[in-house]
Amino acid sequence: MAGLIKREDIEAVRERARIEDVVGEHVTLKSGGVGSMKGLCPFHDERTPSFNVRPQLGLWHCFGCGEGGDVIAFVQKVNHLGFTEAVEYLAGRVGVQLRYEDGGGQVRRGVEPGTRQRLLEANRVAEEWFRAQLSPTNPAAAGAGRFLFGRGFDAAALAHFGVGYAPAGWDNLAQHLRSKGFTEKELVDSGLCGQGGAGGGRVYDRFRDRVMWPIRDVTGATVGFGGRRLSDEDPSVPKYLNTPETAIYHKGQVLYGLDLAKRSIARDRRVVVVEGYTDVMAAHLSGVECAVATCGTAFGEDHVRIVRRLLGDAADPSAGVLMGNRVRGGEVVFTFDGDAAGRKAALRAYGEDQHFAAQTFVAVDPNGLDPCDLRLQEGADGIPRLLERRKPLFEFVIRTSLASFDLDTAEGRVRGLRTAAPVVAGIRDRALRREYTRRLAGWLALPEREVLGAVQAAERRGGGDLAPQDEALPGGGARPALSPAQDRVTALERQVLAVMVQMPLVASRAGADAIEPAAFVDPVHRAAFEALEAAGGVDRAEQEVQSLTAGGAGREAVERTAVGRWVEQVRLGAAPEVDNALTALAVVELPLALRRDANGVVDEASVERYAREVITSLARMGVNRRLTELRGRQRRMSPEDEGYREVFEEIIGLENRRIQLSQPV
Repeated sequence: MAGLIKREDIEAVRERARIEDVVGEHVTLKSGGVGSMKGLCPFHDERTPSFNVRPQLGLWHCFGCGEGGDVIAFVQKVNHLGFTEAVEYLAGRVGVQLRYEDGGGQVRRGVEPGTRQRLLEANRVAEEWFRAQLSPTNPAAAGAGRFLFGRGFDAAALAHFGVGYAPAGWDNLAQHLRSKGFTEKELVDSGLCGQGGAGGGRVYDRFRDRVMWPIRDVTGATVGFGGRRLSDEDPSVPKYLNTPETAIYHKGQVLYGLDLAKRSIARDRRVVVVEGYTDVMAAHLSGVECAVATCGTAFGEDHVRIVRRLLGDAADPSAGVLMGNRVRGGEVVFTFDGDAAGRKAALRAYGEDQHFAAQTFVAVDPNGLDPCDLRLQEGADGIPRLLERRKPLFEFVIRTSLASFDLDTAEGRVRGLRTAAPVVAGIRDRALRREYTRRLAGWLALPEREVLGAVQAAERRGGGDLAPQDEALPGGGARPALSPAQDRVTALERQVLAVMVQMPLVASRAGADAIEPAAFVDPVHRAAFEALEAAGGVDRAEQEVQSLTAGGAGREAVERTAVGRWVEQVRLGAAPEVDNALTALAVVELPLALRRDANGVVDEASVERYAREVITSLARMGVNRRLTELRGRQRRMSPEDEGYREVFEEIIGLENRRIQLSQPV
């Protein structure tokens, strides 16, 4: 696994990826005021646009659901990616080569964007070619057609999932890719072809005489393939063959069908994990559009992280908000075959279930049918009925561990208790552990006290995690949105902060340095102001512009970069709720009555006049508040008291300051 991406590379991605272009692929944006764009939020249902984008700052915020952030955060949320994956996706898009640091600080280079794009393009071309081979007019594909149509998939279903056929032959695909301009190295690096001999011999097709399923990442880009052999002549040939590990394909980090299932999973907060490609197809065609499958590997930790993000599971550290690990509305259902291998897979999944803050279930057909066969035998209602019969994973694992014992005998019950007690002890949620302790006592027909003692003994031996996990932890749901402007004071505070974040250069000229933290009544507003000050204040943004301009670039060209960097520095040092407030301030529409010339160009003087008015008003309000406080203190003192003179002199200074601020703007 790669180390941390170099910070300067992340900044380069953030600067080059224009947020209006990325967001514009998902949201229809229209002008929303000076330097602002507006549209319908893609993350919740709404009729009135509340989703704002500020291109100059590279930030977005929805005032309806409270979500917001930069271009990386948008890609994370809209595509259900982690931070690193989102940066890598954008880097490939804008042509930034990423460098990574390992634990010792050593820098190593990542996949060059050009290389990544070439490998993705090779997979795209291969998918088109495989699909073209699966044609009714191609006699060589007759076996593939019989296999697929015999499992209930028509032409429309095959097209929907991009299913194709790899013909028999040594290098059919290789020749096709060469004709499209791909090099021998790209054929091998893509995983589509192999090369014989240690010294590098003839390049050959990796997939031959197989039904082919494209494996796509969450964005819909094809990164690899899974193929099922059609001939049984050579039993040494694996039945299923997947793309090997490549620069763009890591089997432990992809789920087949995820690109088609992600919206259903995020909307309904439910994911169904099946075992094979045809099972995914059968589930989707039966209306279970949240079905996915692993690709030639067991369900592991990386898959857990993917599912967490899709479910909106806040137990995921990458989500940035901690919620505790009790049920939060999500549901994970594993459907395993009813044979011994399926039971083994369920036990393996149990080891990973502890990572989920969702209810996890197992659905196994009593007749041993997999979802694809179930659809063939019972029709489109078969799979939904199977899911209705699901059992909690904890119960399934415990009952499975007891299945090999004769519980009608004393010896069988004792052996069953010794086997099942560590399983129960391994349940991290204390409330669930207590409940399954009681259930185990009932299944074994043993006194509850005896079973509880066995579970506690297993805990002491390390069979369970004794951390108090069932208490809800602080902070559930979305981070707090910016405080609503309930009165004139908080409204004015908000306007001033918005000017400082959106137009720091204008704010600097308008006298923002005259404002003190005490001028802000709202605690979030005050914290936001202090974050701005900690990053050097608005004067720092002006210095950034001057330093970049001194490097030879034009002032107008560098303002966007300089201001964006400054705002990013402010956000990096802020607490989560303050970061959210700053993001909202960066995109909120300012109540400007701007004058424009005949060409529609904004009168810059009116922008500066507005900034000076609100900044002066807030500064004056802060001075008045401080004067009231000091006069009250002065009345409680006598001229002989220590500190009286300092209070008196501060009052005189503030009175002079108030007179200055009262002059016409």
